[in-house]
Amino acid sequence: MDTLQWISIATYFIAMLGIGLFAYKTSTSDMSGYILGGRKVSPQVTALSAGASDMSGWMLMGLPGAMFIAGYETIYIALGLLLGALLNYLLVAPKLRVYTEVAHDSLTVPEFFANRFDGNNQNVRIVSAVIIVMFFTLYTSAGLVAGGKLFESAFGIDYHLGLVITLGVVVCYTLLGGFLAVSMTDFVQGCIMFIALVLVPIVAYQNFDSFGQMNEFATQTIPTFSNSLETVTALGIVSSLAWGLGYFGQPHIIVRFMAIRSVKAVATARNIGMSWMLVTIIGALGTGLVGVAYANKFNFPVADPETIFIIFSEILFHPLISGFLMAAILAAIMSTISSQLLVSASSLTEDLYLVFNKNKENAADKSVLIGRLGVAGVAIVALLLSLDSDNSILNLVSNAWAGFGAAFGPLVLFSLYKSNLTHNAAIAGIISGAVTVLFWIYAPVLADGASLSSIVYEIVPGFIISSIAIVVVSAIDKAPSPETQKLFNRTHKILSQNS
Repeated sequence: MDTLQWISIATYFIAMLGIGLFAYKTSTSDMSGYILGGRKVSPQVTALSAGASDMSGWMLMGLPGAMFIAGYETIYIALGLLLGALLNYLLVAPKLRVYTEVAHDSLTVPEFFANRFDGNNQNVRIVSAVIIVMFFTLYTSAGLVAGGKLFESAFGIDYHLGLVITLGVVVCYTLLGGFLAVSMTDFVQGCIMFIALVLVPIVAYQNFDSFGQMNEFATQTIPTFSNSLETVTALGIVSSLAWGLGYFGQPHIIVRFMAIRSVKAVATARNIGMSWMLVTIIGALGTGLVGVAYANKFNFPVADPETIFIIFSEILFHPLISGFLMAAILAAIMSTISSQLLVSASSLTEDLYLVFNKNKENAADKSVLIGRLGVAGVAIVALLLSLDSDNSILNLVSNAWAGFGAAFGPLVLFSLYKSNLTHNAAIAGIISGAVTVLFWIYAPVLADGASLSSIVYEIVPGFIISSIAIVVVSAIDKAPSPETQKLFNRTHKILSQNS
Protein backbone atom coordinates (compact mmCIF):
# COMPACT_ATOMS: atom_id res chain seq x y z
CA MET A 1 0.00 0.00 0.00
CA ASP A 2 1.26 3.48 -0.90
CA THR A 3 2.56 5.77 1.85
CA LEU A 4 0.06 8.48 0.88
CA GLN A 5 -2.79 6.02 1.36
CA TRP A 6 -1.55 5.24 4.84
CA ILE A 7 -1.37 8.95 5.60
CA SER A 8 -5.06 9.36 4.63
CA ILE A 9 -6.11 6.39 6.75
CA ALA A 10 -4.03 7.49 9.74
CA THR A 11 -5.46 11.01 9.53
CA TYR A 12 -8.97 9.56 9.53
CA PHE A 13 -8.27 7.38 12.57
CA ILE A 14 -6.78 10.31 14.50
CA ALA A 15 -9.79 12.49 13.66
CA MET A 16 -12.26 9.88 14.92
CA LEU A 17 -10.36 9.40 18.16
CA GLY A 18 -10.14 13.18 18.59
CA ILE A 19 -13.91 13.48 18.27
CA GLY A 20 -14.33 10.73 20.85
CA LEU A 21 -12.05 12.56 23.28
CA PHE A 22 -13.93 15.84 22.73
CA ALA A 23 -17.27 14.12 23.39
CA TYR A 24 -15.84 12.44 26.47
CA LYS A 25 -15.10 15.84 27.98
CA THR A 26 -18.46 17.40 27.12
CA SER A 27 -21.31 14.91 27.43
CA THR A 28 -20.70 11.71 29.36
CA SER A 29 -21.19 12.65 33.00
CA ASP A 30 -24.53 10.80 33.20
CA MET A 31 -26.44 8.15 31.27
CA SER A 32 -28.68 10.68 29.51
CA GLY A 33 -25.62 12.33 28.03
CA TYR A 34 -23.86 9.05 27.31
CA ILE A 35 -26.87 7.36 25.63
CA LEU A 36 -28.81 10.24 23.98
CA GLY A 37 -26.49 13.23 24.01
CA GLY A 38 -28.88 15.03 26.37
CA ARG A 39 -31.56 15.16 23.60
CA LYS A 40 -29.82 18.17 22.08
CA VAL A 41 -28.62 16.76 18.75
CA SER A 42 -29.11 19.04 15.73
CA PRO A 43 -31.23 17.92 12.74
CA GLN A 44 -28.15 17.96 10.48
CA VAL A 45 -26.23 15.60 12.73
CA THR A 46 -29.35 13.50 13.31
CA ALA A 47 -29.93 13.04 9.57
CA LEU A 48 -26.39 12.07 8.59
CA SER A 49 -25.91 10.05 11.76
CA ALA A 50 -29.05 8.03 11.04
CA GLY A 51 -28.01 7.56 7.42
CA ALA A 52 -24.40 6.61 8.14
CA SER A 53 -25.29 4.21 10.95
CA ASP A 54 -27.95 2.65 8.71
CA MET A 55 -25.97 2.20 5.50
CA SER A 56 -22.73 0.79 6.98
CA GLY A 57 -20.24 -1.32 5.05
CA TRP A 58 -22.93 -3.00 3.03
CA MET A 59 -23.61 0.31 1.25
CA LEU A 60 -20.08 0.46 -0.19
CA MET A 61 -19.46 -3.29 -0.38
CA GLY A 62 -22.63 -5.39 -0.01
CA LEU A 63 -24.97 -3.41 -2.28
CA PRO A 64 -22.44 -2.87 -5.13
CA GLY A 65 -21.61 -6.58 -4.85
CA ALA A 66 -25.28 -7.53 -5.15
CA MET A 67 -25.62 -5.28 -8.23
CA PHE A 68 -22.48 -6.85 -9.68
CA ILE A 69 -23.93 -10.37 -9.33
CA ALA A 70 -27.71 -10.02 -9.67
CA GLY A 71 -27.98 -6.90 -11.80
CA TYR A 72 -30.99 -4.64 -12.10
CA GLU A 73 -33.25 -6.60 -9.76
CA THR A 74 -31.17 -5.16 -6.90
CA ILE A 75 -32.97 -1.87 -7.62
CA TYR A 76 -36.04 -3.25 -5.84
CA ILE A 77 -34.05 -3.46 -2.58
CA ALA A 78 -33.02 0.18 -3.04
CA LEU A 79 -36.63 1.25 -3.66
CA GLY A 80 -37.78 -0.62 -0.57
CA LEU A 81 -35.11 1.04 1.56
CA LEU A 82 -35.94 4.53 0.29
CA LEU A 83 -39.66 4.09 0.91
CA GLY A 84 -39.08 2.55 4.34
CA ALA A 85 -36.75 5.34 5.43
CA LEU A 86 -39.21 8.02 4.30
CA LEU A 87 -42.11 6.38 6.15
CA ASN A 88 -39.90 6.05 9.22
CA TYR A 89 -39.32 9.81 9.23
CA LEU A 90 -43.03 10.50 8.66
CA LEU A 91 -44.71 7.91 10.90
CA VAL A 92 -42.21 7.18 13.68
CA ALA A 93 -39.79 10.08 14.19
CA PRO A 94 -42.11 12.86 15.47
CA LYS A 95 -44.23 10.65 17.73
CA LEU A 96 -41.27 8.73 19.13
CA ARG A 97 -39.38 11.93 19.96
CA VAL A 98 -42.30 13.23 22.02
CA TYR A 99 -43.54 9.93 23.46
CA THR A 100 -40.14 8.79 24.79
CA GLU A 101 -39.78 12.05 26.70
CA VAL A 102 -43.37 12.02 27.97
CA ALA A 103 -43.00 8.40 29.06
CA HIS A 104 -40.74 9.29 31.99
CA ASP A 105 -37.80 10.36 29.80
CA SER A 106 -37.11 6.91 28.36
CA LEU A 107 -33.46 6.63 27.28
CA THR A 108 -33.60 3.31 25.41
CA VAL A 109 -36.12 1.55 23.18
CA PRO A 110 -36.76 -1.23 25.75
CA GLU A 111 -37.24 1.38 28.49
CA PHE A 112 -39.78 3.16 26.29
CA PHE A 113 -41.69 -0.09 25.80
CA ALA A 114 -41.76 -0.61 29.57
CA ASN A 115 -42.79 2.97 30.39
CA ARG A 116 -45.41 2.86 27.64
CA PHE A 117 -47.19 0.36 29.87
CA ASP A 118 -46.70 2.13 33.23
CA GLY A 119 -43.24 0.66 33.84
CA ASN A 120 -44.37 -1.56 36.72
CA ASN A 121 -43.89 -4.78 34.79
CA GLN A 122 -40.34 -4.98 33.41
CA ASN A 123 -40.78 -8.18 31.38
CA VAL A 124 -41.14 -6.40 28.04
CA ARG A 125 -38.02 -4.39 28.82
CA ILE A 126 -35.97 -7.47 29.61
CA VAL A 127 -37.18 -9.40 26.55
CA SER A 128 -36.45 -6.41 24.30
CA ALA A 129 -32.95 -5.98 25.71
CA VAL A 130 -32.12 -9.65 25.14
CA ILE A 131 -33.31 -9.43 21.52
CA ILE A 132 -31.26 -6.27 20.97
CA VAL A 133 -28.05 -7.74 22.34
CA MET A 134 -28.54 -11.00 20.39
CA PHE A 135 -29.24 -9.49 16.96
CA PHE A 136 -26.82 -6.58 17.34
CA THR A 137 -23.99 -8.96 18.10
CA LEU A 138 -24.74 -10.65 14.77
CA TYR A 139 -25.14 -7.27 13.05
CA THR A 140 -21.85 -5.98 14.44
CA SER A 141 -20.06 -9.06 13.16
CA ALA A 142 -21.23 -8.13 9.63
CA GLY A 143 -19.47 -4.78 9.94
CA LEU A 144 -16.32 -6.45 11.20
CA VAL A 145 -16.33 -8.84 8.24
CA ALA A 146 -16.45 -5.80 5.95
CA GLY A 147 -13.52 -4.25 7.83
CA GLY A 148 -11.50 -7.44 7.67
CA LYS A 149 -12.12 -7.78 3.92
CA LEU A 150 -11.10 -4.15 3.39
CA PHE A 151 -7.76 -4.54 5.14
CA GLU A 152 -7.08 -7.87 3.43
CA SER A 153 -8.04 -6.74 -0.09
CA ALA A 154 -6.75 -3.18 -0.11
CA PHE A 155 -3.92 -3.10 2.40
CA GLY A 156 -2.54 -6.64 2.15
CA ILE A 157 -3.03 -7.08 5.89
CA ASP A 158 -4.18 -10.39 7.36
CA TYR A 159 -7.99 -10.59 7.58
CA HIS A 160 -7.98 -11.28 11.32
CA LEU A 161 -5.61 -8.41 12.06
CA GLY A 162 -7.94 -6.18 10.02
CA LEU A 163 -10.80 -7.21 12.29
CA VAL A 164 -8.82 -6.20 15.37
CA ILE A 165 -7.77 -2.81 13.92
CA THR A 166 -11.33 -1.96 12.84
CA LEU A 167 -12.82 -2.93 16.16
CA GLY A 168 -10.07 -1.31 18.21
CA VAL A 169 -10.60 2.20 16.83
CA VAL A 170 -14.40 1.99 17.02
CA VAL A 171 -14.39 0.72 20.59
CA CYS A 172 -12.00 3.49 21.67
CA TYR A 173 -14.12 6.44 20.55
CA THR A 174 -17.40 4.75 21.51
CA LEU A 175 -16.12 3.95 24.99
CA LEU A 176 -14.89 7.51 25.41
CA GLY A 177 -17.63 9.69 24.01
CA GLY A 178 -20.85 7.69 23.99
CA PHE A 179 -23.75 8.92 21.87
CA LEU A 180 -22.32 12.36 21.16
CA ALA A 181 -19.08 10.85 19.85
CA VAL A 182 -21.00 8.33 17.76
CA SER A 183 -23.30 11.01 16.31
CA MET A 184 -20.48 13.47 15.57
CA THR A 185 -18.28 10.82 13.96
CA ASP A 186 -21.30 9.57 12.01
CA PHE A 187 -21.82 13.09 10.66
CA VAL A 188 -18.24 13.26 9.42
CA GLN A 189 -18.42 9.71 8.11
CA GLY A 190 -21.69 10.46 6.31
CA CYS A 191 -20.04 13.36 4.49
CA ILE A 192 -17.11 11.15 3.47
CA MET A 193 -19.46 8.41 2.22
CA PHE A 194 -21.47 10.93 0.19
CA ILE A 195 -18.40 12.26 -1.62
CA ALA A 196 -17.02 8.75 -2.26
CA LEU A 197 -20.27 7.34 -3.67
CA VAL A 198 -20.56 10.26 -6.07
CA LEU A 199 -16.91 10.25 -7.10
CA VAL A 200 -16.21 6.54 -7.72
CA PRO A 201 -19.03 5.65 -10.17
CA ILE A 202 -18.59 8.92 -12.12
CA VAL A 203 -14.84 8.40 -12.58
CA ALA A 204 -15.29 4.71 -13.45
CA TYR A 205 -17.95 5.63 -16.02
CA GLN A 206 -15.39 7.72 -17.92
CA ASN A 207 -14.02 4.46 -19.32
CA PHE A 208 -17.10 4.16 -21.55
CA ASP A 209 -18.31 6.29 -24.46
CA SER A 210 -21.97 6.18 -23.43
CA PHE A 211 -24.42 4.53 -21.05
CA GLY A 212 -25.44 2.23 -23.90
CA GLN A 213 -21.89 0.96 -24.33
CA MET A 214 -21.49 0.46 -20.59
CA ASN A 215 -24.82 -1.38 -20.39
CA GLU A 216 -23.81 -3.58 -23.33
CA PHE A 217 -20.67 -4.74 -21.54
CA ALA A 218 -22.54 -5.14 -18.23
CA THR A 219 -25.28 -7.34 -19.71
CA GLN A 220 -22.72 -9.83 -20.95
CA THR A 221 -22.90 -11.38 -17.48
CA ILE A 222 -26.03 -9.90 -15.87
CA PRO A 223 -29.61 -9.86 -17.26
CA THR A 224 -30.74 -6.80 -19.19
CA PHE A 225 -33.16 -4.45 -17.47
CA SER A 226 -36.10 -5.78 -19.53
CA ASN A 227 -35.13 -9.40 -18.83
CA SER A 228 -34.91 -8.62 -15.12
CA LEU A 229 -38.50 -7.33 -15.20
CA GLU A 230 -39.65 -10.48 -17.00
CA THR A 231 -37.85 -13.03 -14.85
CA VAL A 232 -38.27 -11.60 -11.36
CA THR A 233 -41.10 -13.26 -9.42
CA ALA A 234 -43.79 -11.56 -7.38
CA LEU A 235 -42.32 -13.05 -4.19
CA GLY A 236 -38.90 -11.79 -5.27
CA ILE A 237 -40.24 -8.24 -5.62
CA VAL A 238 -42.04 -8.48 -2.28
CA SER A 239 -38.88 -9.79 -0.58
CA SER A 240 -36.78 -6.95 -1.96
CA LEU A 241 -39.26 -4.18 -1.22
CA ALA A 242 -39.82 -5.64 2.26
CA TRP A 243 -36.38 -4.40 3.30
CA GLY A 244 -38.19 -1.12 3.92
CA LEU A 245 -40.26 -2.71 6.69
CA GLY A 246 -37.11 -3.13 8.74
CA TYR A 247 -36.68 0.58 9.38
CA PHE A 248 -39.47 0.77 11.95
CA GLY A 249 -37.66 -1.64 14.25
CA GLN A 250 -33.96 -0.75 14.00
CA PRO A 251 -32.93 0.52 17.47
CA HIS A 252 -29.69 2.13 16.23
CA ILE A 253 -31.70 4.25 13.75
CA ILE A 254 -34.80 5.18 15.72
CA VAL A 255 -32.73 6.14 18.76
CA ARG A 256 -31.60 9.12 16.63
CA PHE A 257 -35.20 10.31 16.60
CA MET A 258 -35.26 10.13 20.39
CA ALA A 259 -32.15 12.32 20.65
CA ILE A 260 -33.02 15.11 18.20
CA ARG A 261 -33.38 18.46 19.96
CA SER A 262 -37.09 19.03 19.15
CA VAL A 263 -39.99 17.54 17.23
CA LYS A 264 -39.99 20.59 14.94
CA ALA A 265 -36.45 19.72 13.84
CA VAL A 266 -37.59 16.35 12.46
CA ALA A 267 -38.75 17.83 9.14
CA THR A 268 -35.34 19.38 8.51
CA ALA A 269 -33.62 16.11 9.40
CA ARG A 270 -35.98 14.23 7.04
CA ASN A 271 -35.19 16.49 4.08
CA ILE A 272 -31.44 16.22 4.64
CA GLY A 273 -31.51 12.51 5.40
CA MET A 274 -33.61 11.47 2.41
CA SER A 275 -31.56 13.61 0.01
CA TRP A 276 -28.35 12.03 1.33
CA MET A 277 -29.81 8.55 1.09
CA LEU A 278 -31.10 8.96 -2.48
CA VAL A 279 -27.71 10.08 -3.78
CA THR A 280 -25.68 7.46 -1.92
CA ILE A 281 -27.92 4.53 -2.91
CA ILE A 282 -27.76 5.57 -6.58
CA GLY A 283 -23.99 5.81 -6.19
CA ALA A 284 -23.75 2.33 -4.67
CA LEU A 285 -25.87 0.76 -7.41
CA GLY A 286 -23.91 2.68 -10.03
CA THR A 287 -20.63 1.38 -8.62
CA GLY A 288 -21.81 -2.22 -8.99
CA LEU A 289 -23.18 -1.69 -12.51
CA VAL A 290 -20.11 0.13 -13.82
CA GLY A 291 -18.00 -2.46 -12.04
CA VAL A 292 -19.38 -5.45 -13.91
CA ALA A 293 -19.13 -3.54 -17.21
CA TYR A 294 -15.52 -2.57 -16.46
CA ALA A 295 -14.59 -6.15 -15.55
CA ASN A 296 -16.10 -7.46 -18.81
CA LYS A 297 -14.58 -4.76 -21.04
CA PHE A 298 -11.03 -5.10 -19.73
CA ASN A 299 -11.21 -8.83 -18.79
CA PHE A 300 -10.46 -7.75 -15.24
CA PRO A 301 -10.84 -10.59 -12.70
CA VAL A 302 -12.93 -9.81 -9.61
CA ALA A 303 -12.63 -12.65 -7.11
CA ASP A 304 -15.02 -11.10 -4.57
CA PRO A 305 -17.74 -8.82 -6.06
CA GLU A 306 -18.18 -7.15 -2.65
CA THR A 307 -14.73 -5.58 -3.09
CA ILE A 308 -15.47 -3.78 -6.39
CA PHE A 309 -15.49 -0.35 -4.67
CA ILE A 310 -12.06 -1.12 -3.19
CA ILE A 311 -10.75 -2.21 -6.61
CA PHE A 312 -11.92 1.01 -8.27
CA SER A 313 -10.40 3.07 -5.47
CA GLU A 314 -7.01 1.49 -6.06
CA ILE A 315 -6.80 1.45 -9.86
CA LEU A 316 -8.55 4.69 -10.85
CA PHE A 317 -7.27 7.28 -8.39
CA HIS A 318 -4.12 8.96 -7.11
CA PRO A 319 -2.88 7.26 -3.91
CA LEU A 320 -3.89 10.23 -1.73
CA ILE A 321 -7.46 10.16 -3.07
CA SER A 322 -7.42 6.38 -2.94
CA GLY A 323 -6.62 6.58 0.76
CA PHE A 324 -9.55 8.95 1.25
CA LEU A 325 -11.85 6.47 -0.49
CA MET A 326 -10.58 3.65 1.71
CA ALA A 327 -11.39 5.90 4.66
CA ALA A 328 -14.92 6.19 3.26
CA ILE A 329 -15.32 2.41 3.54
CA LEU A 330 -13.97 2.51 7.07
CA ALA A 331 -16.37 5.37 7.80
CA ALA A 332 -19.32 3.32 6.60
CA ILE A 333 -18.24 0.30 8.62
CA MET A 334 -17.35 2.13 11.81
CA SER A 335 -20.42 4.36 11.88
CA THR A 336 -22.72 1.37 12.10
CA ILE A 337 -20.56 -0.70 14.44
CA SER A 338 -20.27 2.19 16.91
CA SER A 339 -24.04 2.77 16.88
CA GLN A 340 -24.75 -0.91 17.41
CA LEU A 341 -22.24 -1.22 20.21
CA LEU A 342 -23.67 1.81 22.00
CA VAL A 343 -27.29 0.62 21.75
CA SER A 344 -26.26 -2.86 22.92
CA ALA A 345 -24.35 -1.39 25.85
CA SER A 346 -27.32 0.85 26.67
CA SER A 347 -29.62 -2.15 26.83
CA LEU A 348 -27.16 -4.15 28.94
CA THR A 349 -26.87 -1.23 31.36
CA GLU A 350 -30.27 0.47 31.47
CA ASP A 351 -32.49 -2.50 30.71
CA LEU A 352 -30.70 -5.42 32.38
CA TYR A 353 -28.11 -4.25 34.91
CA LEU A 354 -30.21 -1.46 36.47
CA VAL A 355 -33.41 -3.53 36.39
CA PHE A 356 -31.88 -6.51 38.20
CA ASN A 357 -29.64 -4.55 40.59
CA LYS A 358 -31.42 -4.10 43.91
CA ASN A 359 -29.14 -1.28 45.08
CA LYS A 360 -30.51 1.33 42.65
CA GLU A 361 -28.48 4.26 43.93
CA ASN A 362 -25.17 2.39 43.76
CA ALA A 363 -26.09 0.97 40.35
CA ALA A 364 -26.88 4.40 38.93
CA ASP A 365 -23.47 5.71 40.03
CA LYS A 366 -21.76 2.92 38.10
CA SER A 367 -24.06 2.93 35.06
CA VAL A 368 -21.71 4.75 32.66
CA LEU A 369 -18.86 2.43 33.64
CA ILE A 370 -21.08 -0.61 33.11
CA GLY A 371 -22.14 0.84 29.77
CA ARG A 372 -18.52 1.07 28.66
CA LEU A 373 -17.86 -2.49 29.81
CA GLY A 374 -20.94 -3.54 27.82
CA VAL A 375 -19.46 -1.99 24.68
CA ALA A 376 -16.29 -4.04 25.16
CA GLY A 377 -18.21 -7.26 25.90
CA VAL A 378 -20.45 -7.13 22.83
CA ALA A 379 -17.42 -6.20 20.70
CA ILE A 380 -15.49 -9.29 21.79
CA VAL A 381 -18.37 -11.67 21.02
CA ALA A 382 -18.95 -10.03 17.62
CA LEU A 383 -15.24 -10.41 16.89
CA LEU A 384 -15.44 -14.15 17.52
CA LEU A 385 -18.44 -14.46 15.18
CA SER A 386 -16.62 -12.62 12.39
CA LEU A 387 -13.52 -14.82 12.29
CA ASP A 388 -14.78 -16.68 9.20
CA SER A 389 -13.81 -14.54 6.19
CA ASP A 390 -16.23 -16.47 3.93
CA ASN A 391 -19.22 -14.79 5.59
CA SER A 392 -21.30 -12.68 3.21
CA ILE A 393 -21.76 -9.11 4.43
CA LEU A 394 -25.17 -8.75 2.81
CA ASN A 395 -26.44 -12.06 4.21
CA LEU A 396 -25.37 -11.21 7.77
CA VAL A 397 -26.98 -7.78 7.51
CA SER A 398 -30.20 -9.13 5.98
CA ASN A 399 -30.65 -11.65 8.81
CA ALA A 400 -30.14 -9.09 11.59
CA TRP A 401 -32.20 -6.46 9.74
CA ALA A 402 -35.11 -8.91 9.47
CA GLY A 403 -34.81 -9.90 13.12
CA PHE A 404 -35.13 -6.32 14.36
CA GLY A 405 -37.74 -5.38 11.76
CA ALA A 406 -40.06 -8.24 12.72
CA ALA A 407 -39.47 -8.17 16.49
CA PHE A 408 -39.73 -4.40 17.03
CA GLY A 409 -41.20 -2.85 13.87
CA PRO A 410 -44.87 -3.70 14.45
CA LEU A 411 -44.60 -2.94 18.17
CA VAL A 412 -43.09 0.52 17.56
CA LEU A 413 -45.93 1.40 15.17
CA PHE A 414 -48.68 0.00 17.39
CA SER A 415 -47.17 1.68 20.47
CA LEU A 416 -47.36 5.07 18.76
CA TYR A 417 -50.79 4.68 17.15
CA LYS A 418 -52.82 2.14 19.17
CA SER A 419 -54.04 3.48 22.51
CA ASN A 420 -55.30 0.17 23.95
CA LEU A 421 -52.09 -1.79 23.37
CA THR A 422 -51.29 -4.04 26.34
CA HIS A 423 -48.11 -5.22 27.98
CA ASN A 424 -48.79 -8.87 27.15
CA ALA A 425 -49.45 -7.97 23.52
CA ALA A 426 -46.09 -6.22 23.33
CA ILE A 427 -44.26 -9.30 24.60
CA ALA A 428 -46.23 -11.55 22.24
CA GLY A 429 -45.33 -9.33 19.28
CA ILE A 430 -41.60 -9.26 20.06
CA ILE A 431 -41.24 -12.98 20.67
CA SER A 432 -43.42 -14.13 17.77
CA GLY A 433 -41.61 -11.85 15.33
CA ALA A 434 -38.12 -12.89 16.43
CA VAL A 435 -38.95 -16.62 16.55
CA THR A 436 -40.57 -16.51 13.10
CA VAL A 437 -37.47 -14.91 11.59
CA LEU A 438 -35.12 -17.42 13.21
CA PHE A 439 -37.32 -20.34 12.08
CA TRP A 440 -37.53 -18.94 8.54
CA ILE A 441 -33.73 -18.60 8.31
CA TYR A 442 -32.50 -21.79 9.95
CA ALA A 443 -35.22 -24.49 9.83
CA PRO A 444 -34.47 -26.93 6.93
CA VAL A 445 -38.14 -27.65 6.21
CA LEU A 446 -38.11 -27.77 2.39
CA ALA A 447 -37.62 -30.93 0.40
CA ASP A 448 -33.97 -30.24 -0.43
CA GLY A 449 -33.16 -29.21 3.12
CA ALA A 450 -33.30 -25.51 2.29
CA SER A 451 -34.94 -22.95 4.57
CA LEU A 452 -38.07 -20.93 3.88
CA SER A 453 -35.96 -17.79 3.39
CA SER A 454 -35.12 -19.15 -0.07
CA ILE A 455 -38.77 -18.50 -1.02
CA VAL A 456 -39.50 -15.14 0.62
CA TYR A 457 -37.44 -12.77 2.80
CA GLU A 458 -37.98 -13.68 6.44
CA ILE A 459 -39.02 -10.18 7.49
CA VAL A 460 -42.32 -10.57 5.60
CA PRO A 461 -43.78 -13.48 7.62
CA GLY A 462 -42.12 -12.19 10.78
CA PHE A 463 -43.70 -8.73 10.46
CA ILE A 464 -47.14 -10.20 9.66
CA ILE A 465 -47.16 -12.75 12.48
CA SER A 466 -45.91 -10.18 15.02
CA SER A 467 -48.67 -7.76 13.97
CA ILE A 468 -51.33 -10.45 14.26
CA ALA A 469 -50.07 -11.45 17.72
CA ILE A 470 -50.21 -7.84 18.93
CA VAL A 471 -53.76 -7.30 17.66
CA VAL A 472 -55.13 -10.62 18.94
CA VAL A 473 -53.58 -10.45 22.42
CA SER A 474 -54.65 -6.80 22.87
CA ALA A 475 -58.21 -7.78 21.97
CA ILE A 476 -58.47 -10.59 24.53
CA ASP A 477 -56.32 -9.01 27.27
CA LYS A 478 -57.65 -6.70 29.96
CA ALA A 479 -57.67 -3.00 29.14
CA PRO A 480 -54.53 -0.97 29.95
CA SER A 481 -54.50 1.34 32.97
CA PRO A 482 -55.78 4.94 32.88
CA GLU A 483 -52.17 6.12 33.31
CA THR A 484 -51.23 4.43 30.03
CA GLN A 485 -54.10 6.16 28.25
CA LYS A 486 -53.11 9.46 29.84
CA LEU A 487 -49.55 9.22 28.47
CA PHE A 488 -50.89 8.38 25.02
CA ASN A 489 -53.28 11.35 25.00
CA ARG A 490 -50.63 13.74 26.32
CA THR A 491 -48.24 12.73 23.54
CA HIS A 492 -50.78 13.37 20.82
CA LYS A 493 -51.76 16.69 22.38
CA ILE A 494 -48.14 17.88 22.29
CA LEU A 495 -47.82 16.73 18.68
CA SER A 496 -50.95 18.62 17.65
CA GLN A 497 -49.59 21.77 19.32
CA ASN A 498 -46.32 21.46 17.37
CA SER A 499 -47.90 20.65 14.01
